[in-house]
Amino acid sequence: MKYPEFFNNIETIKLKDGLSKFLGTFEDGLIEFSYLDVVKSSGHSCPTVAGAYIMTLEGLRKLYPNNEIPSRGEIFVSFKDDSSNGVAGVIAHVLTQITGATETLGFKGIGGNFVRHDLMKFNDNISESSIKLQRLDNGNSVEVTYNPSEIKGEPLQQELMQKIMQGIATDDEKINFGKLWQQRVENIFNNIDKVITFK
Repeated sequence: MKYPEFFNNIETIKLKDGLSKFLGTFEDGLIEFSYLDVVKSSGHSCPTVAGAYIMTLEGLRKLYPNNEIPSRGEIFVSFKDDSSNGVAGVIAHVLTQITGATETLGFKGIGGNFVRHDLMKFNDNISESSIKLQRLDNGNSVEVTYNPSEIKGEPLQQELMQKIMQGIATDDEKINFGKLWQQRVENIFNNIDKVITFK
């Protein structure tokens, strides 16, 4: 399986998962997600998937300071948007994969423990932030906004996309489009401070 090399350079997200520890799935319940994991689950790499990963990575860093390991399944995720609006559903898919939080489809728990459903809410009363992450143990929260508009793609990218959609692009043009597309994603990861704000 071949993929862009920069995927390997992106910081992974490490968590502890009480359910995994209880069931002997991972030693000490420690689990690690990479951007490649998220891309495989999403089926593609794009600015939205990258943004969801970055918001989770940086949001958890703020929510669990001093190198504290985040607790998977103990984080409530809120969205201002409805799940059907824009890219909210795509972002939610990534957040679910990493944090374990779901709206209604998640694990129902064992004896009242390790419950994963009802940990995600859409149409929530939060600011214009993209997402809000809240710890269940102490109530601390952080709102994260993602805006990649400063990181522009190459002008040729749009031209090639139009040719592909019209069915007139050559094989080389299709390959070049993919490279330019991923180049913008890489640039987003290289400029996290320009695309993320906190509240």
